[in-house]
Amino acid sequence: MRQGSIPGAHGRVRPLTLLGDPVLRQPCAEVTEFGPELARLVEDLFATMYAARGVGLAANQVGESLRVFVYDCPDDEDVRHLGHLVNPRLVDVDGVVIRGPEGCLSLPGLEAGTERHDHALVEGFTVTGEPVTVHGTGFFARCLQHECDHLEGLVYADRVHGWRGRRLMRQVRRAPWSG
Repeated sequence: MRQGSIPGAHGRVRPLTLLGDPVLRQPCAEVTEFGPELARLVEDLFATMYAARGVGLAANQVGESLRVFVYDCPDDEDVRHLGHLVNPRLVDVDGVVIRGPEGCLSLPGLEAGTERHDHALVEGFTVTGEPVTVHGTGFFARCLQHECDHLEGLVYADRVHGWRGRRLMRQVRRAPWSG
C-alpha cells in the first residue's frame, strides 16, 4: 500500500504559458511565504505537468512568476527522480557537455539539439521550507538545468545557436500556437 498522496492528485490542471508570453522572459521572484498557497501551487504544477506529459515544469510556465519547479524525470540509468524545488539555485554543472534533444511544454511540438552538462547540482527548499540538495546526471541533469533556466527567464531555444537555432526559430514562427 502506498504511503502518502500521489503528487498532483489534489491539484488542478492550469493552462500552459507559451513562448511569447512575457512571464517566460523575466526572472522569477523568490518565494517568501511557505504555506498553503505554495503547497497548492506545487500540487497544480504536478497535475499540469502530468496532464501535459512532461518531465518538469516551472511556475512561470503556468503564469506564476515564482522560483518553484517540479520534476518527475528519469536519469540515463532509468532511475526515476520525483520532487520539487523552491528557490532553487544551480550550484554547479560539470562533466561532459552533450548536445541532446530537448523540448519544452511552453514550445509544444518542437525539439532541438541543445548543449547541456551531464551533471548538475541544485540547492533549494521543499514546500515546507526544509533545505534540500539535488544531484542530477544525464537526462535528469538536463531537466534540472532546463527548469533552472526557466526561473531566470530563459527557454532552451536561447541555448540553440547557428543553423539549429535558425531552424528552431522558423519552426516557432510557423507553429499554430505562435502569436
